[in-house]
Amino acid sequence: MIYPYIPHTDEDRKNMLASIGVDSMEDLYQDLSEELLLSEPVPISQGRSEDEVTRMITSIAQRNKKGISFLGAGCYDHLIPATVQAITSLPSFVTAYTPYQAEMSQGILEATYEFQSLICEITGLDVSNASMYDGANALVEAASTSLSNKRRATTILVSPTIHPFSLMVLDTWAKGTGRVIKQLSEKNGLCDFSNLEESLGEEAGALIVQSPNRYGFLEDYSGVADLVHQKNSLFVMSSDLLSLGIQKSPAEWGADIAVGDTQSLGLPLAFGGPSCGYMAVTKALMRKIPGRIVGATVDGQGRKGYTLTLQAREQHIKREHATSNICSNQALSALMTTVHLSSLGWAGMEEAASQSYVKAHYLAYHLVQLPGITIPWESPFWCEFPLVFSDSKKMRKFIQELRNEGIFAGVRLVVLTKQVKDELVLLIAVTEKRSREELELYLAAARRVMK
Repeated sequence: MIYPYIPHTDEDRKNMLASIGVDSMEDLYQDLSEELLLSEPVPISQGRSEDEVTRMITSIAQRNKKGISFLGAGCYDHLIPATVQAITSLPSFVTAYTPYQAEMSQGILEATYEFQSLICEITGLDVSNASMYDGANALVEAASTSLSNKRRATTILVSPTIHPFSLMVLDTWAKGTGRVIKQLSEKNGLCDFSNLEESLGEEAGALIVQSPNRYGFLEDYSGVADLVHQKNSLFVMSSDLLSLGIQKSPAEWGADIAVGDTQSLGLPLAFGGPSCGYMAVTKALMRKIPGRIVGATVDGQGRKGYTLTLQAREQHIKREHATSNICSNQALSALMTTVHLSSLGWAGMEEAASQSYVKAHYLAYHLVQLPGITIPWESPFWCEFPLVFSDSKKMRKFIQELRNEGIFAGVRLVVLTKQVKDELVLLIAVTEKRSREELELYLAAARRVMK
């Protein structure tokens, strides 16, 4: 007899809990705050109909708090054209997966080819792969590619101002392998390159930087690529793709590898995922880029077609020659970004980036007029900026009072970094989606709290 669902027995659960070293199911969730946990089990008794269960789950979901989002720190609330959902919801795309039998799925291959073309156009680099799992994954794959490109390289130099999650993933990737992640110093919210030349030893495979950085600041990389290349190392730059509508591209800074996340282009917040990473490289690194590349070709009758090519992964070549063991891509998410960019065009992308810039600066200018609030350092920023409070009580009150009015005021940086120096820092993100009325609502609430 075939069962649609076979639950674990009490003995199964007991053995699994013992294997991972906890005494109860409650211990698995001890790190979650009480407000996130149900005080009572979901009252689904045996024999409930599908409709009853759906209504019950919906009523629970409606308890989620909704509000105006000024949250950021790597995940942003941007406008998404209706064409994105309309096209990507088609049955032929929803289950799309970049296939092994390329000739059987020309449609999704062509869409992926367009994604690669758009990434190359925006970053200014020569070759893009079919996408990565997310921005942090793309950054780690860039580090791996860099080490494989330089003999006896074991060290990756990293800007301390890249996203905290990316640093964590890098550290995890390097742990126990002999690879070394070496951070440069930070100065005024930016990476300090004063000691870069002496840090670039023979063992350094690459320097990884990010702009906009973890504070939202735009960094100046004048001359950095030249120093890095003198030591035969690679220059890797992580960027929010939308910001490249108004700031220098990685290619203009002299980057060898461009990585990042496409979340700001067509992907909703969706409680933090799924997302889509991008990775583009110079032609010299074309055969070392991980994952998949879709190429255009012609068949025996001269008709245009698409195929997977240059798959430097262990499923297709000898394991010891593989750049990476990554074996898939974010086909649907990459398609959403492709549709989004095609809907906007360059002019629309520049408009969205410019509006985000202007609205963020408008809010920042008025907030720093209030007592007890400052923006540290005078560095240029795009759509996100750090607000520093004079004391923690004021900060907590600020966040809570704005939440009471339906506004998510920002992200506490210390939650991401776990560093004491970030205890009073609130990251505020303002995208083109925020209206003048919403900005004024934020300011009015801020003035009441900080008076």
